[in-house]
Amino acid sequence: MTATLQLGIIVGYLLVALSVGLVAYRLTERTAEDFYLASRTFGTVVLLFTVFATLLSAFTFFGGPDTAYAFGPEWILVMGLMDGIIFAVLWYVVGYKQWLLGQKHGYVTLGEMLGDRFGSTAVRVLVAGISLFWLFPYVMLQQIGAGGALASLTAGAFPFWAGATLITLFMILYVALAGMRGIAWTDTLQGAFMLTMVWAAVLWVLVAVDGGLATINAGLEASNPEFLALGGGFYTPATMLTFAVSIAFGVAMFPQVNQRFFAASSEAVLKRSFALWPVLVLLLFVPAFLLGTWATGLGLEADIGAGESILPVILAEYTPTWFAALVIAGAIAAMMSSSDSMLLSGSSYFTRDLYRPLSEDTITDQQEDRLGRIGVAVFALSALAASIWAEAAAFGGATVGSILVNIGDLAFGGFAQMALPVIVALYWRRTTRSGILAGVLVPQVLYIAFNFLPETTVGSLTLFSDAYLGWGISLYCMLVGLLVTVGVSALTVQTPEEETALYFEFAD
Repeated sequence: MTATLQLGIIVGYLLVALSVGLVAYRLTERTAEDFYLASRTFGTVVLLFTVFATLLSAFTFFGGPDTAYAFGPEWILVMGLMDGIIFAVLWYVVGYKQWLLGQKHGYVTLGEMLGDRFGSTAVRVLVAGISLFWLFPYVMLQQIGAGGALASLTAGAFPFWAGATLITLFMILYVALAGMRGIAWTDTLQGAFMLTMVWAAVLWVLVAVDGGLATINAGLEASNPEFLALGGGFYTPATMLTFAVSIAFGVAMFPQVNQRFFAASSEAVLKRSFALWPVLVLLLFVPAFLLGTWATGLGLEADIGAGESILPVILAEYTPTWFAALVIAGAIAAMMSSSDSMLLSGSSYFTRDLYRPLSEDTITDQQEDRLGRIGVAVFALSALAASIWAEAAAFGGATVGSILVNIGDLAFGGFAQMALPVIVALYWRRTTRSGILAGVLVPQVLYIAFNFLPETTVGSLTLFSDAYLGWGISLYCMLVGLLVTVGVSALTVQTPEEETALYFEFAD
């Protein structure tokens, strides 16, 4: 009964979203700018919630609560407070400048904006290539989460590959039809729905537990007393700051988030949105991660099977079947709201930053629009094939949450490596083409090497570790990117093709 109800809710959501997509398709012009940015018409509510829902991913709903369950509630500080504030600042520092440039010059992608400033196809292709490289595993993350959740709901009757395939095929159809406008509409509905449901879940569990919060805290005191104290264990200051900075700076460079900086209808809309962002983040992350923490105090360890996430377990234990079904189905829909934006952005990076500058063919806006829709399908199916292979070959008995956190953390750090060179380029006139190329490329090579090469000891020196002195390698690589960008720019001269004044033609 539970599985049938949950599948019914998911199918119902798919049909509603598809209906929205059909309406959006009728209103969408057959141009690349409208398909990718909804002609830059977003108001405050839509812009805020489409960024919000784009980040409502498997990482949030399964990875986050599982981390809080395993290590304690300080994960709320990492994701809720630190990244709510840090990303809001970056929304202004990066997003506002991007919006000004997009309004004046019609930019659609980050690579397009940087390539124009430095008069360089190489810059454009490098930024797009790196973005697609790190976007690919994050799309996989959503497919792994959705496929695993559907398999869990049906006790294996609906296997992982079938669930991931179903969700992927729907997203291809929906994104190709709806474009940015339809995605933003469903994002707004989805974000409001999930805020309501996650707070309702917290209240329901509190009421259902005999003794409420006192009982939960007593359980935590008995089983994991460190959960009631701040810091310690996994949550060292260095670890928390590494996660918080990497995630926040990475989010600012995520194609599906970064492109939304171009989509605001006015300056007032953009500024209201980033001012409200920390509040919205806390409203979601606090209840979601509390549920993960409470599960430890309620002694649910024995109820968790291999590869299972904690959120469905605590909801199944303390809320009615229909309510748990609604929340979990909503979480799966949240994964889809992230994936559809990723597919659309991945398509735009491919068509505008790889195909157009590297192809000898001249294409019209209508042809680019059509190519973008085809790109959605190619990107999604490639990620699906990789997800099915990875799930079968590599993950074994690991929990869904741990898989998602590991993949998400790696992709966040990869995107974060681009943030400081981009900020330098936006605000320092002296930045050169050589500086931005080196500043973007060098930290990526280091980050990939330290994450994929085996740890090696040479004498007393350890090479290719993921942390030094407690600080994650992502932060060291970001610092290298900053130093390389500034250093190489200081040692080189700007070329005649560079538009030095392009980013400074207006008053900040």
